Amino acid sequence: MGELDLEQLETARAEWRRYWPMVLAACIGFSFMSFMTAAAGVFMDPLGSEFHWGRTELSLGMAIASMLSILCSPFIGILIDRHGSRRLALPGLVLTSIAIAAFSQANGSLTQWLGLWIVWGVVALLVQSTLWSTAIASVFRVGKGLALGVTMSGTALAQVVAPPLSNYLIEMFGWRTAYVVLGLGWGGFALLLSVLFLFDLRDRARQRMVQAASASSAPVSLPGLGISEAWRDVSLWKVAAATFLVLTVTIAVVVHQFPILVEAGMSRTQAAWLVSLSGVAGVMGKLISGTLIDRYHARVVGGVTLASTAVGWPLLMSGIATPVTIVIGIMISGYAAGTKIQLCSYLTARYAGMRNYGTIFGFMTSVIALASAIGPLAAGASYDHFGSYTPLLLVGVAISLISGGLVFSLRGYPDWNAQVPVAA
Repeated sequence: MGELDLEQLETARAEWRRYWPMVLAACIGFSFMSFMTAAAGVFMDPLGSEFHWGRTELSLGMAIASMLSILCSPFIGILIDRHGSRRLALPGLVLTSIAIAAFSQANGSLTQWLGLWIVWGVVALLVQSTLWSTAIASVFRVGKGLALGVTMSGTALAQVVAPPLSNYLIEMFGWRTAYVVLGLGWGGFALLLSVLFLFDLRDRARQRMVQAASASSAPVSLPGLGISEAWRDVSLWKVAAATFLVLTVTIAVVVHQFPILVEAGMSRTQAAWLVSLSGVAGVMGKLISGTLIDRYHARVVGGVTLASTAVGWPLLMSGIATPVTIVIGIMISGYAAGTKIQLCSYLTARYAGMRNYGTIFGFMTSVIALASAIGPLAAGASYDHFGSYTPLLLVGVAISLISGGLVFSLRGYPDWNAQVPVAA
């Protein structure tokens, strides 16, 4: 795909003028869903010191929550396809805020700790990436890549803000207050924006039906693959495999990034700001790659980006790391990490269409959740066994190259604009 022509450029500008508040709401909502992962490493030391838990115990709850996402994400996607994003987002944000604040009541019981994660895992299903990406992909056509990039910048925003903010709150007020402030404050802001601006294509169609007194009309039909067709599509399987492989290591590194940097010789304060720097790089990655994939095929943009961490992660290894290599490595890692879920959502929309996007990306979200479950737990177990994060980073080099190769091998995009919409 070459440069956008003038007509497409004007269409993209019109889309942004109309829908930018919705992108803002989706970005903040996604950042709220993501900050528990971004802040997890900062909470490890104070929780471990108070309750005498190892990294494996501290990572176990997130792994269990991820397992819930593996099992339930496709069903959440079905609900989104049927009812629209708004009807799930608003109650989901309220419940997730309360669930995060409830972590302040942890008392040292591992059973209670895992129970808190299970509750969070259940309610957070309502505000996972499927919801925000479905909402944005449904209303953007020409500017879809950049719009998804800004939305998925919520993850990077969480990486920028959550570590230093969490560290500050922990040092000033303790980890219990930190959970309450982050849960109710961040969640409340996300809820306000969603109440005002979050209306996806199905929500807008429903409003038009009500205004026209025709609520019994047929549901919105959109072009794209049926579920059975999606199961047989080789390109979607390549996207799923590449996403799973690279995110297994990426999420492990993100969750354990703070202690990785401390192991490399940084102080806690330096590590918190370096993790924040990684988040800044992630924002850059999403915006730059989002702009590029609206102009050029994502197999080139994505393939290079996924493979780039094969250069960045070795620079973070203890024994190799210096202040300069740490900054370079953290920037490469953050830039690439910022693009991976975005690439998955964009490629799913391009190869599957919007007919059953929520359901199909719900499956992709299950793949992402499986990676989220395996990665941090494996990293914690690896550290407890080897006493170092070096094995994790070495495995990540090989996985990055394999994932990049899978994306490079994708075929051309289907032309959904030429397809007559069919009933879902």
